[in-house]
Amino acid sequence: MRKTVILLGLLLAVFSVKVNAQQNLFGGQDIESAVVNEDNSVTFRLIAPDAKSVSVAGDFAQVAEENPVGGVVGTGLLPMTKDADGMWSYTTKPLKSEMYMYLFDVDGVATIDINNPYVYRDYATVSNIFVVGNGQGDLYEVNDVPHGSLAHHWYDSKALETDRRINVYTPPGYESSNENYPVLYLLHGFGGDEDEWVSFGRATQILDNLIAQGTATPMIVVMPNGHTAMEAAPGESSMGFYKPGREKDRADVRGAFVDNFHEIIDFVESNYRVKEEKAYRAIAGLSMGGGHAINISRTYENKFDYVGVFSSAAGGEDEFDASLKKQIDNGVEVYWLGVGREDFLLERNQEFRAKLDKLGLDDYIYMETGNGHVWKCWRLYLSEFAPLLFKR
Repeated sequence: MRKTVILLGLLLAVFSVKVNAQQNLFGGQDIESAVVNEDNSVTFRLIAPDAKSVSVAGDFAQVAEENPVGGVVGTGLLPMTKDADGMWSYTTKPLKSEMYMYLFDVDGVATIDINNPYVYRDYATVSNIFVVGNGQGDLYEVNDVPHGSLAHHWYDSKALETDRRINVYTPPGYESSNENYPVLYLLHGFGGDEDEWVSFGRATQILDNLIAQGTATPMIVVMPNGHTAMEAAPGESSMGFYKPGREKDRADVRGAFVDNFHEIIDFVESNYRVKEEKAYRAIAGLSMGGGHAINISRTYENKFDYVGVFSSAAGGEDEFDASLKKQIDNGVEVYWLGVGREDFLLERNQEFRAKLDKLGLDDYIYMETGNGHVWKCWRLYLSEFAPLLFKR
């Protein structure tokens, strides 16, 4: 009896090991999807023999010409075709070099592509990604160049009475040198958190590649969480693994992040080898983060020589104009604005430009691009803004 029990225990242990070894394969299929072909077309695949319809939807699927088998114009849904073995597939036309996001629609249900493990979270939603190279997208890939490091820190916010998470990129060679470095504070949008510029923004890859090309000065990049109601990105805080709500986790006292930004500067300058003069500080952000960049740089009107505003704007009463005027009078090396022609904030951006003109800042840089309020713009803007920093 004892031998039988021992043998049974061994068999269960072996079975458990085999199951655990295989558990990460459940749900996968022995095929590749989101394959970038030599001509920059992309092929998607999914095995779903019982599905009645499968489509792919992504930020590359915007025009009817890419939809030769029908579908609803304007939805971005590109119907896939099924072969005799139950394999659904779709191949795009050659795409421009870029990083793209997409999902599948299977019988009306949106789902990730289980054959592409590269899945990013954008607050409460997830999507697959792929990169098409041979152009702008090369900046978003991990290339064979020296790499910087990314650290996740917690800093003690006395004002907000909590520890808060912050991401800090240090350039290649930081650990082995004794140099002091300039700093770019890079801020996310309303739907994001401290991880967004790292994932969808590809900030570390962009900086690695620009520094390797010699077009950007080696710099530290600080990416804080701009929502004062959050300690950290969802799943990274004491709230645990919860599903983020659209508003409850992002409701902020709007001025708190701006008014207490000095805590972040103090943390960085106490823990990293940085150049602490105005000429070596930059701040930039997208959407809400662009508004933060405007307001932080005018509140700390003699702290930043470089300001980047991506798809954003800001305004206010006399106090706003007075502090912005003081910042301008103190001198700004680069004030950079970028917005898409289809962006819902385009008109407000033009109003903010008029305000800058009125207050005497007539040498700001303005870039207007296609697209709307999307990451295609913001990655491009960072790649244009970063080479202008700390050149004097």
